[in-house]
Amino acid sequence: MLTIRKASTDDCNFINTLASIAFPATYRDILSPQQLDYMMEWMYAPHRIEKQMTEEGHVYFIAYLNGEACGYLSVQPQENAIFHLQKIYVLPSFQKKGIGQFLFEQAVRYIKEIHPEPCLMELNVNRNNKAVYFYERMGMKKLREGDFDIGNGYYMNDYIMGLELWN
Repeated sequence: MLTIRKASTDDCNFINTLASIAFPATYRDILSPQQLDYMMEWMYAPHRIEKQMTEEGHVYFIAYLNGEACGYLSVQPQENAIFHLQKIYVLPSFQKKGIGQFLFEQAVRYIKEIHPEPCLMELNVNRNNKAVYFYERMGMKKLREGDFDIGNGYYMNDYIMGLELWN
């Protein structure tokens, strides 16, 4: 049975642990080991996750399959009825079980709950990530692309994809 719960700041270390499994598995064939290490610290150090939650408006959710943590997501409000799906990851051992769709649907449901008017959900996805096809199946469209300087000489080479949400 799939369940989901909203995370709290008490979960920062746990989210870091989940990310240390899911994030490198997702990007090991796309990014250098050095960039992976840099991005793990930049995005997933427990104190960074806490800052995302307490200062930047990120709301995290953790998914469970039969009581075992299997993935996570984070949504952040932006400006003018735009929400950003910052993170959506399924642990490798749980992939191909519908958990990605479950997480995606939770993000949509959450945004609609807190913003009942029409809005846009965006996300960034690496242009070489096979998840692009998943997001297209979920109804997202490529809106634009960019190369974003994240520091230390590294860039995120992404598509920005979007999905219009209506209640």
